[in-house]
Amino acid sequence: MPALELFIKGTTNKIIIMIGKQRKLLPRFITLRILGLIFAFILSIKLLSACSHQQDQPKPLVTLSFVVTQRESQYWRPLLKQFNDNNRDILIEIANAAENNLENPDKSDDLKEIYISEFNKQQPKYDLIYMDIIWVPEFADKKLLMDLTEYFPEKELKGFITSEVDAGRFKNKLYRIPFRSDVGVLFYRKDWLDELKIELPEKLTFDHLMEISELVKQKKKDIPYGYLWQGKPSEAMTAMFVEVLDSYGGFWINGNEVGLDKLEAIKAIKFLRDTIKKDISPKNFINNEERTTHSMFTNNEAVFLRNWPDVWRDINGSESDFPSNIAIKPVVHPQKKESYASCKGGWGFGIAEKSPHKKEALKAIKFLTSAASQQKFTLAYASVPSRENLFYDPKIVAKYSYYPDLLKIVENSVSRPAIPKYTKASEILRKHLSEALKIENDDYTKEMEKAAQETRELFKNPTT
Repeated sequence: MPALELFIKGTTNKIIIMIGKQRKLLPRFITLRILGLIFAFILSIKLLSACSHQQDQPKPLVTLSFVVTQRESQYWRPLLKQFNDNNRDILIEIANAAENNLENPDKSDDLKEIYISEFNKQQPKYDLIYMDIIWVPEFADKKLLMDLTEYFPEKELKGFITSEVDAGRFKNKLYRIPFRSDVGVLFYRKDWLDELKIELPEKLTFDHLMEISELVKQKKKDIPYGYLWQGKPSEAMTAMFVEVLDSYGGFWINGNEVGLDKLEAIKAIKFLRDTIKKDISPKNFINNEERTTHSMFTNNEAVFLRNWPDVWRDINGSESDFPSNIAIKPVVHPQKKESYASCKGGWGFGIAEKSPHKKEALKAIKFLTSAASQQKFTLAYASVPSRENLFYDPKIVAKYSYYPDLLKIVENSVSRPAIPKYTKASEILRKHLSEALKIENDDYTKEMEKAAQETRELFKNPTT
């Protein structure tokens, strides 16, 4: 019992005893009035004590949850611990590690399906939505995301790469705050090229890539391939083709126009087919995803690898068999353009429209996307930050010396079309691209004509 209540109880008992002793000297009605006042006073004190005790109780803990791909889940734990240790009313957890709520998707496509299944529920378990750059138009168009525009004024967005912020907008409203950027890059075996006295041109084209690959294969007979790219029908394949297409001056979707059956697209297909025909790239391209090509590169099977920057962590880390033997360039330099053909990627945070904890989720996003949080994550994961100044951060540059040059690649990269029907469009492209790349298919131009026609039909039909 609180000290105040003990004091009041003791004092009240003394008064009652004193009144009892003096009751013969006091009129009865005065005695009753005094006792009534005493009991009213006790009641009011108890009510005040209860209110005070209630106010002292901590607020109910709000738990915010999100899910990431298996590959990066372990790198989130230090950041979330830092936030949770400094916030008494909010707890952030990733579902990959949450008790009785285990989700651990292997690929981004699996991650997207998890979020979509939750969106359809009355009370989704994920308030924070960790999303790929290409999901924003679809999610926003279906009104699944909270509009963040008024909560992130332009002055708060100034530190971010402009194109990263713009990728989070749909119909002039902001739905995603960038956490990390991404961009396709070309890894190459610098040690082999130095050994053979081969110098890469500053502006590397696909013609250069073919010539150098053939030369290295001639000189080093034990190397089976020259150039590795992602051919398994997945989003990585789409990103790879966007780069090749842009390098030849073509485009996939531009507004209402579709360019998959144009001459530039046919040239892009021919280049990829030639890499297979000449054994520069594997014939079983259909099995080659990001991790497969990564493993082949680390197993000394090729000179060049098209992939994402975080591969550097595994290839060039302390446990690597050949640290410092690789280097990075932009994917290729388009023959008729000054920009790079590297495909833009990236991940960021939004808030589920049905979330009952929007205020808390906003606080969490501001912490997670801050410069300090991005720096910590970048150093651990070798990801690409979305804040410009971090590309020159001394700690980051000391670990990843190529980051200042990487900023130029990110700023000048090519984007995939920002359309609500992106997933369907990408599926159409992958299906026909896989067929067109089969060497036994001599009529690959027809395959790209089908891809173009199906994509145009997709935009005509409002229900698909």
